[in-house]
Amino acid sequence: MSYGRRGPPGSGRLMKPTRARIVVKARAGWMGMGRGAGPKALGLFKILTVFLCSLHTAVGSSCRILKCNSEFWITTSNSHHHIGAEDPVEVCTAIRSYAHCTRRTARYCRGDLAYHSAVHGIDDLMIQHNCSKDGPTSQPRVRTPPPWDSQERSDSPEVCNYEKNFHRHASAQNYTHCGLFGDPHLRTFSDTFQTCKIQGAWPLIDNNYLNVQVTNTPVHPGSAATATSKITIIFKNFQECVDQKVYQAEMDELPAAFIDGSKNGGDKSGANSLKIIEKVSGQHIEIQAKYIGTTIVVRQVGRYLTFAVRMPEEVVNAVEDKENQGLYLCLHGCPQNQQIDFRTFHSQTPETGLLRRGPPFTPQMAGAKCKEKLPVEDLYFHSCVFDLLTTGDVNFTLAAYYAFEDVKLLHSNKEKIHLYERTTDLGPGNSAPRLGLEMVKLLVALVCLFQCCCKVMFTM
Repeated sequence: MSYGRRGPPGSGRLMKPTRARIVVKARAGWMGMGRGAGPKALGLFKILTVFLCSLHTAVGSSCRILKCNSEFWITTSNSHHHIGAEDPVEVCTAIRSYAHCTRRTARYCRGDLAYHSAVHGIDDLMIQHNCSKDGPTSQPRVRTPPPWDSQERSDSPEVCNYEKNFHRHASAQNYTHCGLFGDPHLRTFSDTFQTCKIQGAWPLIDNNYLNVQVTNTPVHPGSAATATSKITIIFKNFQECVDQKVYQAEMDELPAAFIDGSKNGGDKSGANSLKIIEKVSGQHIEIQAKYIGTTIVVRQVGRYLTFAVRMPEEVVNAVEDKENQGLYLCLHGCPQNQQIDFRTFHSQTPETGLLRRGPPFTPQMAGAKCKEKLPVEDLYFHSCVFDLLTTGDVNFTLAAYYAFEDVKLLHSNKEKIHLYERTTDLGPGNSAPRLGLEMVKLLVALVCLFQCCCKVMFTM
């Protein structure tokens, strides 16, 4: 496959990627209702299922349509090369199971494009395969991973190993880190540390190789405190390395596979340059994307999710239109009107509406609790205190602790692991800039006083 207008990552010349297109030729079998369309229709429906999953938006954290889609894909995908060749009885059983799954989640998926498309697609499949609505259902079969899921392919192209490919063109590469955790706190690729509101869906990363979107929801109904309830990661199709893959985690659901049930980059020769590793079941997964030199860590701590990434600067800045990347939070940070200065917050009273529902914490009690996991009073410690005061949920102590552990693992500069002061510019009304000015004034006054004393002494 050609590189189009872009060299491979690490080649030193990143240009706009050739956009992948899905071309579906018109077939009478799909348009009609006959059984002759069965295998083709089933294959096309599965392709559309993955496509719609990539467009799936956050309607509610309880909508489980992606899980239904994934189970159906696994059940009917014994082989990617024989789609539609399953036994008719098994196909009907799988379709009925799919329909049953969508009915269970129906009340939570109103207005969800992927859900409504799945429902209409199921009706068509029932007719095309001559399936009755009444009949047996089954649990999805576990997908048997191919041999390269557990070991590197010996014939994997060199272009699918970023570090090897890069060192052929340059002597060193700078890796950067971005993390999001708690209520929520953002550490950008430039080590700017911010506390943000950002309720709803926001893009963390948006470059030529992958997209990451997070959804933050109120910790309690009516609360201004929010935390991350959903993370969607889309790895874009890349040369002979990986097919497009979508990973999605939600509250109480941290899968160790992509939404199609696979754990690597697909069927290409470099597929194992993208893989998911489950560290702790339901709590901690790691995604290694070696073809772009990137490692992603997703955790579930308590009810909510945390995100951390290690990525080369070259990949970070591989964007098509740098002028319109304002909402790329890991690169540019949160908008000014979405930022919170938690030092100003500490001076507020419980009646402001920002404070928590749950066990009462004074600043002193919250500080003592956070010291148990975070003995150094850096910004991770202060974020922990802030989260205890806003939520009353002690799990946020662990969220700050694990976020710091991920920094130690992923940050390339060990001298920048700790951050001790806000690194973002504070707007009017915040105390940090004024404090710096007052210190300057004090030093000037002391110098003047010293000079005056010297003059008096010499004139005596």
